[in-house]
Amino acid sequence: MLLEIKNLDCRRGHKLVVADVTFSLKSGECIILKGPNGSGKTTLLRHIAGLNSNNINNLSNDEIAFSGHLDGVKSTLTVNENLKFWAGVYNTDNIDNIIKILNLRDLENRMAGELSAGQKRRLGLARMLLTNAKIWLMDEPTVSLDEKTTKIISDIIVNHCDEGGAAIISTHVDLNLPKSTILDINSFKPSVGKEIDPFLKGNF
Repeated sequence: MLLEIKNLDCRRGHKLVVADVTFSLKSGECIILKGPNGSGKTTLLRHIAGLNSNNINNLSNDEIAFSGHLDGVKSTLTVNENLKFWAGVYNTDNIDNIIKILNLRDLENRMAGELSAGQKRRLGLARMLLTNAKIWLMDEPTVSLDEKTTKIISDIIVNHCDEGGAAIISTHVDLNLPKSTILDINSFKPSVGKEIDPFLKGNF
């Protein structure tokens, strides 16, 4: 068992978005979060990534990597400088292989701030590949990507899971992941009586 979540409540500000979230994640498994925009998928991923709840077990900081909408790209650095910075943080020398996988070779000397949305997304995903994290949290990883690059990302996720990793992905795109299960975020919508001001519960 890589991850176990029990009765997790997730808030966006003071608003309870999803409640009593309970599921587990095993090695080799991929969970696809489904639900309409604003339903709480991103909020749930951020709660898991933040490691800020007693309801999340079996995680440490080096076991989890998060790829969100902002990509984590430093706009004042070149693509290569971004990769070298992250490689230093994660203590890896796998840059050349990742440049090849994500087709970043022709962009190495470009300033990250000059990249298109799709190019920035590829660079942001490179950061995740440089980690040694077992669990990948991916929030709409194929946004701004063409069909060819989307297939590459899908293959990368499959390979990660085949090697013992796992992933939780929020996406509206069918990634054709063979070992995936669907988790409907709507099944965790809070009941009317669940929405209680946290300050009234003494949690301060």
